[in-house]
Amino acid sequence: MIVNKAFITEVLRTALAVTFVIISIFLVMRVMGFLSQAAEGIIPVGGVLSLVVLKMVSYLDVMLPLMFYIALIMVLNRWYADQEMAVLASAGLGVFHFLRPLGVLIFILGGLVAFFSFYLTPLSLAQGYKLEQEFRQSSEVSGVVTGRFVEAKDGNGVYFIEDYNRKTGNYENVFAYRASFEREGVVVAKTAYRMEDEKTQDNFLVLVNGSRYEGNPGSPDYRVVDFEKYAIRIEPKNQTKIYLPIRSRPNNELIESADPKLRSEWYWRIAKVFTLPILAIFALALSHVDSRRGKSTGMVLAFLVYLTYTNMLGYTVALVKKGQATSGTPIWLVHAAYFVLACYCLYRRNYNLPLIPEFRVRADKSEAL
Repeated sequence: MIVNKAFITEVLRTALAVTFVIISIFLVMRVMGFLSQAAEGIIPVGGVLSLVVLKMVSYLDVMLPLMFYIALIMVLNRWYADQEMAVLASAGLGVFHFLRPLGVLIFILGGLVAFFSFYLTPLSLAQGYKLEQEFRQSSEVSGVVTGRFVEAKDGNGVYFIEDYNRKTGNYENVFAYRASFEREGVVVAKTAYRMEDEKTQDNFLVLVNGSRYEGNPGSPDYRVVDFEKYAIRIEPKNQTKIYLPIRSRPNNELIESADPKLRSEWYWRIAKVFTLPILAIFALALSHVDSRRGKSTGMVLAFLVYLTYTNMLGYTVALVKKGQATSGTPIWLVHAAYFVLACYCLYRRNYNLPLIPEFRVRADKSEAL
């Protein structure tokens, strides 16, 4: 049917536009955060794009229902404002008619949300964790930072390492300056690697096939010594430990686990899929534009519904996570309550009834008695 096709096309087009805007905002926020870490030497600049993309993918399972909800409200608001819904109603096509094309959209996007929620989000988070760990180990572990000069903790030395070779695990083009008492020393080497002493747990940067320039330039005791290996003790830096997030755990681990934290994550993955049809029904019911009350009334109400719905879901998931609820019953009760409320609002909207019934007390009857 032409109406159904036009509805699906316009919703998808609007959803793409909303997706572009939200993702652009997300990218700007995340890029700034990762660039600040790159400026501190925690991660390389070349790894910022990879981390941002992985972070963005990990949030799409939450962002897609919101984007779809906003797109539906925008399209239906415009159709009401342009009197297109009134024309369709006069032709016998009420609000219930849009349930069929809406079902097609829910089926397509629901499968996409499920794919992200159950597979792609955990995978992207796990890959992001591994990548960030690799960056930290290659650039920050034990105070070794590549691409910039680093001052020693006591202020008597400066280190510079040009690059880190991931294939060999070695640092390349190393320069170290150390001032002790009245003598100065400069050490240069083409390659180096990090070593940890098993007894003392101290970290050393071992330079291979380099030269040491010791003494004050111009003095008679100035000397140059070539070496095969030369170890420099590296002062450890204060590091922020990274833990593998629960959201990155595979589905089978969540299902088989009795840990409330893991169980709550499994329920949350399922809940994200069920939010899509419930929000779609709310959008269909709350998008009505009343010229007497303004165009923004329904939209404000729709966003209040979204906020209360998602916050209630978050609260019940937190109950399961803390062990205060042994099963996912509170989560399904929230879904059921909002589904019933959405169907009730849609029913009243279809018959052009106010969403909140007006209860009036007839004073004339009481006076007559």
